[in-house]
Amino acid sequence: MLIDEYPTMSARLIAQQVSSGAISARAIVEAAFSALDKVEPVIHAFATLAREEAFATADALDQRIARGEPVGPLCGVPVAIKDLVLTKGLRTTFGSNLYAEYIPDADDIVVERLKAADAIILGKTNVSEFGFGAHGNNMLFPATGNPWNSDRSPGGSSAGSAAAVAAGVCPIAIGSDGGGSVRLPAALSGLVGIKAAMGRVPVWPGCRDISIPGASGWESIEHIGPLARDVADAALMLSVIAGPDPRDRWSIPCADLSWTDIAPLPRRAKVLYWPTWHDQAIGQGLKDATNKAVALLAEACGFELVVGAPPEIDVHATFRAMVALETDLTGMRKLLAEKPLPVSKAVTALLSESRPFEDATDAITARKAFVDEIARIMSGYDFILTPTLSVTAFAKDEDGPPTIDGKPIAPYEWCPFTSPFNLTGQPAASVPCGLVDGLPIGLQIVGQHLGDARVLSAAAAFEAALPKLGRPPIHA
Repeated sequence: MLIDEYPTMSARLIAQQVSSGAISARAIVEAAFSALDKVEPVIHAFATLAREEAFATADALDQRIARGEPVGPLCGVPVAIKDLVLTKGLRTTFGSNLYAEYIPDADDIVVERLKAADAIILGKTNVSEFGFGAHGNNMLFPATGNPWNSDRSPGGSSAGSAAAVAAGVCPIAIGSDGGGSVRLPAALSGLVGIKAAMGRVPVWPGCRDISIPGASGWESIEHIGPLARDVADAALMLSVIAGPDPRDRWSIPCADLSWTDIAPLPRRAKVLYWPTWHDQAIGQGLKDATNKAVALLAEACGFELVVGAPPEIDVHATFRAMVALETDLTGMRKLLAEKPLPVSKAVTALLSESRPFEDATDAITARKAFVDEIARIMSGYDFILTPTLSVTAFAKDEDGPPTIDGKPIAPYEWCPFTSPFNLTGQPAASVPCGLVDGLPIGLQIVGQHLGDARVLSAAAAFEAALPKLGRPPIHA
């Protein structure tokens, strides 16, 4: 019976049942791997499994519970970890031939905290190479399929994490978001994805360990966050992984909020809606469905809605420049000289770039201008709403869709809404807001600087007001 119930159980329920002794941690792990074994041949969510380690952790946890020892808030909850996030003793490939057999000797801070909270790690989930691409295909593993249609991508680069949660393998998973890589797969997979404000969730040694060229970098734009089937589970994971750490110089205190104490959304909140990003294409069906969802929410939640447009600043060129500036290009070139192995088109293109000082300073200046303009805009609004991206799920072996409604697009034009808020560091979430041709779409909620609590309030209120998507066709 548990095997049948497990794929829809929340992290909250699992933790309560295991900690009380009603269900053993071992039984939960057995159900998790039963679910995984059922769907993995179709969706290819995982790069590396930790089957033996998971059962050993579960048995040790059951023994502690039997002795009456205290346990953590994620007691017995299976989790999946994106393969860009370091796991001590467990292979971490970054989706690259260059690190096909790399085994870290340290955990990322978020992994340390999940283990301390008594979560149980099932394994590492598939990514684009070094996260350079919002998809789930690389040269090491089969392309990850979307549980809503296995021929389509779940988005990325947290592709495997999103697919595992959507298919019922685990209730929560770790993703990372340097330009939308939590929010984009959440939208394409019918999930909740949250990028907390910059510094809320510490990132170390990822982004900083210069001994890992390619994996290090993106320091001022990278976030780690949860993918979950509902807002409350995402908030529970944030309550575990958020909080300052001296190893991350960007980390900040979280004493101003309680992640799991989600307050009601105040009525008459002022909301600015950007249905498009300048003149860039957006699928007509997706646009219509998002407009409908926003209108429904305005009525149901009683907020004051203003429709507008983003500032006329070219943040996409700025974002690409910041990625190049924060990537150890010299180290990657040296590594490729030592290991002349195939790498993705995105990595090859990045390595071919050489930016003069003027381009670098222009990008930094443009970023400052955009941050200042958004701060001015947000002084008059509680939230900005946008579609999370401009298309539904595309073919899983593509890096992105080549067209939108038959119109050719540039590589970045299908996901213009997310990376700007990595430049600003504002908290942002994606929540499911409907289906278009049987595929999920998401609504992005952007809060004021450090406005995480209110983003959670909006996400929970919108989740309650919007129709539920149901389970995807491919599920455990």
